[in-house]
Amino acid sequence: MRIRRRRDGPAIGFAGLFGKFQHPAQVVVGVFALTILIGTLLLKTPMATTSPGSIDWLTALFTATSAVCVTGLVVVDTASTWSAFGEVVIALLFQAGGLGIMTLGTLFALLVSGRLGLRARLLAQAESKALGTPNLRRVIRNIVLFTLTCEAAAAIVLSIRFATAYDHGLGRALYLGVFHAMSAFNNAGFALWPDSLVRFAADPWICLTIALTVLVGSLGFPVVFELWRQWRHPRRWSVLTRLTLGVTAFLLAMGTLILLSTEWHNPRTMGPLADWDKLMASFFLAVMRTGGFNTVDLSQLHPSSWLVSDLLMFIGGGSAGTAGGIKVTVLGLLIFMVWTEMRGYADVNIGHRQIPATAQRQAIAITLIGVSLVAISTYLLVVISPHTLDQVLFEVTSAFGTVGMSLGITAGLPAAGQLLLIVLMFIGRTGPLTLGSALALRERDRRYVLPKEYLIVG
Repeated sequence: MRIRRRRDGPAIGFAGLFGKFQHPAQVVVGVFALTILIGTLLLKTPMATTSPGSIDWLTALFTATSAVCVTGLVVVDTASTWSAFGEVVIALLFQAGGLGIMTLGTLFALLVSGRLGLRARLLAQAESKALGTPNLRRVIRNIVLFTLTCEAAAAIVLSIRFATAYDHGLGRALYLGVFHAMSAFNNAGFALWPDSLVRFAADPWICLTIALTVLVGSLGFPVVFELWRQWRHPRRWSVLTRLTLGVTAFLLAMGTLILLSTEWHNPRTMGPLADWDKLMASFFLAVMRTGGFNTVDLSQLHPSSWLVSDLLMFIGGGSAGTAGGIKVTVLGLLIFMVWTEMRGYADVNIGHRQIPATAQRQAIAITLIGVSLVAISTYLLVVISPHTLDQVLFEVTSAFGTVGMSLGITAGLPAAGQLLLIVLMFIGRTGPLTLGSALALRERDRRYVLPKEYLIVG
């Protein structure tokens, strides 16, 4: 799709710098890259760190990428390395990355002029995966208002808990509450303690608030808005909403049960906890397949738990949300495609709706690209690092799924390994198909149809 300059409204934010690009996806990828660059420069300044001088370029780039891509992987301890200015920069970066830079730019254009041109609508639609241009103004406003409301609610609960139960002053408690509420809703996984949230493993006020906030952010804005409007009428829910909720509930239930049974007697993780706390820790870990926080030492989990977490992180959350991965809708669609093929049906139908072939091809492409990226990256890191296959696979999957859970090996990776994780985080946030569209020089429409030839499959 070629976008011509129009006079029906302003372009948004940074988009004007990329006016020569011919596809909205190119602008999306370009603006994400520019935001990472700006974040890197800000984190490189001496006032961003607690120690004299400035941080090295690779650390600044890795942290900025992790924040903008709402991942949470770090190579230095956040609280002890970054100053208050640096922490605020990181928070603003993952807030921008979670909401979507184009979404923020569109809102800014609306606030300034009250008008929204065709180019702005297309760019915001490409970034936020809105299903259409009508009423996009209302959609963008609702996204921002909903985000701020959820973050404010979580921040209030967390701040009160930090102030009353952990002897933090009001200012510090409010700062911790706001930072972690923003980090949770955006599925960023950044925490201001070296052990993430391990010290709060038995505190339901902290754990369940964080888990619920992460879960809401991971569902995706279209699903949340439809639930808000039609919560009394489940039969009116769209296929997207039903598929997202169904697969998410299945993953949470199975993930919780498997992790609970595997780690119940592990003395280095959930073994010392009370029975209720074990259940809460297992549920928290299952939810954090998109969020990146942890309440147990992940490096001490059984390898089988690592494998389960790998699968959960690779799948990720809902479409058009703050989570990464291939998305639960893709997994659900693939399951229905296999079921349809096994039953011998010609069309894939979900909830009395026929799914177009385009969506099926996209689901297959996203999955194959994701598997290929994880496999190749894992092989490369195993070659250049001293860590085992299961450790490297966990870290790579966490980067691709923009999760942020870590076994603690990222900081010790060689520079080439950290650069590889940076690329994976960027691809995971922008999306394999979005990045592919952005890298294409131009769209090519074939004006003829080739003859068919059937292959022997299986």
